[in-house]
Amino acid sequence: MKMHDTVFVVDDDPAIRDSLSLLLEQEDMTVVSYESAAEFLKNIDALVPRCCAIIDIRMPDIDGLQLQAEIINRGILLPVIFLTGHGDIPMSVRAIKSGAVDFLTKPVSGHTLLESVHVALLESERLFSQAEANHSARSVLESLTDREREVMSLAIEGRSNKEIARQLGISHRTVEIHRARVMHKTGADSLVELVRIAELGTIPS
Repeated sequence: MKMHDTVFVVDDDPAIRDSLSLLLEQEDMTVVSYESAAEFLKNIDALVPRCCAIIDIRMPDIDGLQLQAEIINRGILLPVIFLTGHGDIPMSVRAIKSGAVDFLTKPVSGHTLLESVHVALLESERLFSQAEANHSARSVLESLTDREREVMSLAIEGRSNKEIARQLGISHRTVEIHRARVMHKTGADSLVELVRIAELGTIPS
């Protein structure tokens, strides 16, 4: 377990917060606890590449499902584990369909909880890696000129240089030059790689 693994605990019961902190800190995880969803949302910018949240369902201001919805609405990359003493099947289905890693009911064994946390941390790492790849691809695509983007778009549609030249009203040689520049700027060594970069650059992070 890496020392930078961070778990946010959002629960209005101080005893639960303390017991979870003890369990997780014994696994060399950093634990940051909040007594309410509102308090957590004020500090949400403290995310790190490997993190997750353990959230209670019933809380006085904003309940756990509302908090999950707000996390999604803000585009925050944070895997969520629900831990509640008041859950039911429809609630758990709603939570999982909205992307929760797990829906656990109190009391829960330390082993079961830690298994869910490990899964959530791996998902966090995947999400951050994907976001970094998307951001990198967007930066590369933004470095292209308008004409280079036009040539790239037609190239990844499978158009030949001759077809691209005819559609854009430019010479075959000019298409070759633009296409070479696109490959150089993006670092793509094949059309397949260029398609992957183009797709990543259009995926919201």
